[in-house]
Amino acid sequence: MEHELLEPEFKYVGNMHGNEVVGRETLLYLIEILCKNYGKNEYLTNMVNSTRIHIMPSMNPDGYEMGKPGDRNDLSYLGRANAANVDLNRNFPARYPSHKEESGGFQFQPEVVAVMKWILSYPFVLSANLHGGSLVANYPYDDSDSGKDGIYTPSPDDKLFVQLAYQYARAHRNMWKTGRRCGLAAMGDSFIHGITNGAGWYHLAGGMQDWQYLNSNSMEITVEQGCFKFPFDSMYPTLWNEHKFSLISYMEMVHRGVKGIVSDANGNPLGNATIRIAEGSITGGKNITTTSLGEYWRILSPGNYKCSGYHSLLNVVKKDVVQEFSVIPSANPTDHFTPDQVLMSTSAGLNRIIDSAAACKLREIDVNSMKVYQTGAQKGPKTLVMAVEAKN
Repeated sequence: MEHELLEPEFKYVGNMHGNEVVGRETLLYLIEILCKNYGKNEYLTNMVNSTRIHIMPSMNPDGYEMGKPGDRNDLSYLGRANAANVDLNRNFPARYPSHKEESGGFQFQPEVVAVMKWILSYPFVLSANLHGGSLVANYPYDDSDSGKDGIYTPSPDDKLFVQLAYQYARAHRNMWKTGRRCGLAAMGDSFIHGITNGAGWYHLAGGMQDWQYLNSNSMEITVEQGCFKFPFDSMYPTLWNEHKFSLISYMEMVHRGVKGIVSDANGNPLGNATIRIAEGSITGGKNITTTSLGEYWRILSPGNYKCSGYHSLLNVVKKDVVQEFSVIPSANPTDHFTPDQVLMSTSAGLNRIIDSAAACKLREIDVNSMKVYQTGAQKGPKTLVMAVEAKN
């Protein structure tokens, strides 16, 4: 299939380290549910129809063949590297040339060359690289300025990457929880909310996510999917159930932000045009470029953004609003009132409606920025338990 106009390209890569197998297996599960549920499950069908999804279950099949089931995070490195004994996640062009030797020297491996070509051949918008050995979502940069561990090294899209990483972590049953990993009370790494800046954890030169961020439009995080790098077969159904919502939820993020087509005065698409976040926006970020068809996709954090070359315009929309609330009997009422004696207004600026015929005393109380007027009448007893504002 060819690229469809304005359809974002998304990818997952698993098993980059051959002995880290959870990603390989969960991606095979993901392929199965996307195919089996197409045309049956509306959400998954819409996801497939609106997104071009690329899945590479194994980037390092030679390493996988050398690995052994039962490999936890501290047993061995058997199968981690490729057939030439090179760590593929240290073999991409390093962010700093002076760190190149740390990433396996200057000889790029066939797997790395093929993946770089793949990344540059499609307008990928979002990606994740699935690993094992801990339980955390890791975001750029991995390569610290000093080359030392434990130094938070933010990218221009740091705020966005925090949200992307947390999107994956929060949908997992345990990853989002703050604390030490893998049941190790006195050892192991501790993460806040299940996410970490790469270099803030440990320094890594020549990694795929840094190279991809700096050399393409794509955003990528690295996910450590669990303590067992190479689990036993019986463990995979449970691991899939733990990660399935995260894998699907993260894919959805490819549609957050803005997209469009840049064209000239005659309507011809402009390729390689620069799309940038204007100064004064809620956050910054790297520049991206349009495709040969003039397309662009820019994932953004929620907030206000400025666009150069346009006049500002504010549209004010007014319409009728229906306020709904429910009442239930109160077991231990301190104030009694009947529904017709509940008068409401909100901090959003709705007019206060006061029924003078009620002839009752009103007392104002604050409930999550909503003003509720409550009587002290002895009819009832009733207690207001919900008030929903529908103000646009």
